[in-house]
Amino acid sequence: MSERVFGVLLLLLSAAGLVIGWDLRAPVSYEPVGPRAFPLLVFVLIGACALALVFFRRGPTRWAPPAVLGRVGGLFVVVLLYALLFDKLGFIVSTTLMCLPLARLFGASWKQALGAGACMGVALFILFDRVLDVALPAGQWLKPILG
Repeated sequence: MSERVFGVLLLLLSAAGLVIGWDLRAPVSYEPVGPRAFPLLVFVLIGACALALVFFRRGPTRWAPPAVLGRVGGLFVVVLLYALLFDKLGFIVSTTLMCLPLARLFGASWKQALGAGACMGVALFILFDRVLDVALPAGQWLKPILG
């Protein structure tokens, strides 16, 4: 029964997201579909999953062990901090700091995690900023240096 209640709540969230996302317009758009295609697609998929929760029967829910749930909670906190620090620290530093705990969760040593995080930050910055021409924040700490 709790899955059906959750499904109804997700369906309401999906409907609200579709209403809000439908009005997204960009004054200047370089993409053929514009900025609203991604949110609309995500909310349609959420709505489809919510309908599946409401209408299809399943067996009893078996929860993951507490250690796994703790890791999932840790991943959520890491991604939330990444989103909050993205503009302040800049792409390279925030991506490096995000990759550290993620690599540690997957069994890397501190040295491996730091190396992988730094490589990911720099490589993804070059890919997005230079190759794909996506503007990424350098961070407020670099503003005095860059002017």
